Amino acid sequence: MKICDVTQFYSPVSGGVKRYLSEKRLHVVEHTRDEHHLIVPGSETRYERQGRLHLHTIRSPRLDFFSRYPSRYRVILGTRIVLGLLDDIRPDIIESGDPYHLSWTALRAGVHLHAPVFGFYHSHFPEAYLRTAAKFGGTWFRDAVLNYAQDYIVKLYSLFTATLVPSEHLRQLLHGWGVTNTVTLNLGVDTKAFHPIRRHDALREELDLPRDKKVLLYVGRLSPEKNIEMLLAAFEALHARQPNTYHLVIVGDGPLRRILPATRQRTGALTWRSYIQDNAKLADYYHAADLFIHPGVCETFGLVVLEAQACGLPCVGVRGSFMDANIMVGLDQWATKNDPSDIADAIERYEHQDLAAMGAEASKLVHARFSWDKVFARQWALYTRARLHGAEALHSIEPHPFSPDWVKG
Repeated sequence: MKICDVTQFYSPVSGGVKRYLSEKRLHVVEHTRDEHHLIVPGSETRYERQGRLHLHTIRSPRLDFFSRYPSRYRVILGTRIVLGLLDDIRPDIIESGDPYHLSWTALRAGVHLHAPVFGFYHSHFPEAYLRTAAKFGGTWFRDAVLNYAQDYIVKLYSLFTATLVPSEHLRQLLHGWGVTNTVTLNLGVDTKAFHPIRRHDALREELDLPRDKKVLLYVGRLSPEKNIEMLLAAFEALHARQPNTYHLVIVGDGPLRRILPATRQRTGALTWRSYIQDNAKLADYYHAADLFIHPGVCETFGLVVLEAQACGLPCVGVRGSFMDANIMVGLDQWATKNDPSDIADAIERYEHQDLAAMGAEASKLVHARFSWDKVFARQWALYTRARLHGAEALHSIEPHPFSPDWVKG
């Protein structure tokens, strides 16, 4: 079987989507005889091959090009190049990993090649847009944006052979909107890399972290949709209450990296490290921390919270996102409001908990329920079914106001 993933949610320092694709390609090599092609944006157009793995990078302009701290995400404008690549590759299965114009390209190629096209709903992007809409346009504008986004999502994702969704709660929400082809496909954890070990202080010494402070850890993109400003505000509130108690370590990169120095200057208790790709090295950070903090309020899954828990590290954040379902222990201690003081209160509640026992229980549950092997076994079964019954599953693409002009051709 020849599988091709197409996405724009991919950069040298991106997070969950890149991790998913990397693990998927590893599964292809270790557990199948299939071929995998990946089409992503990059700084230049090039082709690389490693055995049965093919990487097609298309030269694309960078988003936030003029920012001092760019996100490094890029947008593929050459959709005809993508169509040409797909025509050359002639995949048996196409999977689209973002909700923008590349999805329409993938759907058009699927009709031409008679190949099933899956959509993976990695990001619930209306949530991020709604916060901005409410901030600048008020309630009526927020409602208008929601209606438009909901209409667009239903029209686009109903065209896929199936829409893969990383959480059951999110699947039910989309189904209620009218996307009835949804299938829950939880993401997994590299259980070989992320597992509990006996606590050691080697990394703390390397980072010059104070021995007498409790280490809070955040891992992820430094971008607005990750609620980074709220994370820093909560930490500063916590530091004001207990000046010599906590130290925050942030691992990741993105445009909001620019605001970290101000918090470091005000608290003297923040350490930043850039994006870490190696799982074993990242696990060292999980093992060095006392508590993992994830401030996200519009997460569809929250892969990093599973990794942290797999390492035996309890987590704290804000309740109410789709990530809640993946918190094995301690969710009742989390903040109930997206507010700096409430988040600081939640962190302080963990001072009275047995963190080692909580972490051990969380790790046990994650290892029992989540693994990439289980994820991809289920996904490959879906692929096989789609190949056998693809003609019945495929939809025809009709022109409508939400599709780019070239779809009509």
